[in-house]
Amino acid sequence: MSLLELTAVELAKEIKAGKTTAVEAMKAVLEQIEKTEETYHCYITIDKEKAMQAAKEVQEKIEAGTLTGPLAGVPVAIKDNLCTKGVVTTCASKILENFVPQYDAEAVVKLQEAGAVMIGKTNMDEFAMGSTTETSAYGVTKNPRNPEHVPGGSSGGSAAAVAADECFFALGSDTGGSIRQPASYCGVVGMKPTYGTVSRYGLVAYGSSLDQIGPLCKDVTDCATIMEIIASHDLKDSTSVERKDTDFTSALVDDVKGMRIGIPKDYFGEGLDPDVKASVLNAVEVLKAKGAIVEEFDLSLVEYAIPTYYTIAAAEASSNLERFDGVKYGYRAKDYEGLHNMYKKTRSEGFGPEVKRRIMLGSFVLSSGYYDAYYLKALRVKALIKKAFDEAFAKYDVIIGPAAPTTAPKLGSSLSDPIKMYLSDIYTISVNLAGLPGMTVPCGTDKNGLPVGMQLIGNCFEEKKLIQTAYTYEQSRKEN
Repeated sequence: MSLLELTAVELAKEIKAGKTTAVEAMKAVLEQIEKTEETYHCYITIDKEKAMQAAKEVQEKIEAGTLTGPLAGVPVAIKDNLCTKGVVTTCASKILENFVPQYDAEAVVKLQEAGAVMIGKTNMDEFAMGSTTETSAYGVTKNPRNPEHVPGGSSGGSAAAVAADECFFALGSDTGGSIRQPASYCGVVGMKPTYGTVSRYGLVAYGSSLDQIGPLCKDVTDCATIMEIIASHDLKDSTSVERKDTDFTSALVDDVKGMRIGIPKDYFGEGLDPDVKASVLNAVEVLKAKGAIVEEFDLSLVEYAIPTYYTIAAAEASSNLERFDGVKYGYRAKDYEGLHNMYKKTRSEGFGPEVKRRIMLGSFVLSSGYYDAYYLKALRVKALIKKAFDEAFAKYDVIIGPAAPTTAPKLGSSLSDPIKMYLSDIYTISVNLAGLPGMTVPCGTDKNGLPVGMQLIGNCFEEKKLIQTAYTYEQSRKEN
């Protein structure tokens, strides 16, 4: 078995046992990047010398016995909207093409403390606005399972890097499905934790009440291990939650006997690809055979999730992106007359069309006369969506459905119709609106061989139930 086929946890064990080193692992990843990056374009920034140097330093600490964690020496990719000290952080936008942060995001700090070694920064949709990684100012990322198709988004670069063996695991961010949907398209595991579990300090904000950082990785064991490391209470983030139950690896148990699983009928209706439907329902049958109690139910309000999400997310984006004006950091237009003209030209040249579209939509719904009609109404519906989930979780431990209505679309097919792109988030956005944990696990392929992902949704702070259910399913797949 080659080094690149190992999961992150397996690799760390090999390094600890002296069978390989952090330096050899980084070298293998960089060689793979050299081979495949031209085709897939998973990264925006890679500093090979810095990565090799960091791997050497970590290896010395492992040999000295000061680094003993379950991810020590493992190469990791970081989505380019997470601040990294001394490394360009662009959010895949021209407006931040020269922005070098003076500090690391808290999630990055936690990984570094655990001995993970950063390879570079992955491509994404500009400011995380998009579902295909085609709105990046630095070119599109392609799906390693089939390069004619998109990898999903906005964390498409991170998902593709894991699928292409260009890293052992990656960090992404999820505002409306941006970890779970690309995980589904690329056939990897991805988790969006409960809102507040992972510090957002150092994550460039898109929708502050919705954004959450999470892992993209090869299997459920990696997912639980990474979550255990990055989950923490952080005084620098006012939305960070203090939790005592972050021993996620304790949930790696092959048992779902008596677990109550809810299947929302609304998620299996019109617009769902038959191959996706069949794969997800087959996965549910596997869990049923293992002793889970499966029941269909009505999860209302699904049709309102998309307008609610895009109203709230766009409103928060228009406020968050106000700071990018050419004054403090980032790109500034060359020729302008006066301050207002400089703002206007900088933002016109620096932002891409999708970002401009969402800023304009957000400014509109927050404007006088429309605030009550759109924004306040969206907040009320958000509360109703949370209530519908609360009622469902009074009956069920886990809700299971598809992560996306189809498998990965072809490159270029979504950008021509933004509404179609927005609809690809239909099954994922309610989770962010309600602040719940969600997880995608590969559960088959369609007739063209493209991966299908099953989405597991849990109640707030019940990631362990998701991990246990996903792990049980994964073990069954390995046995067969």
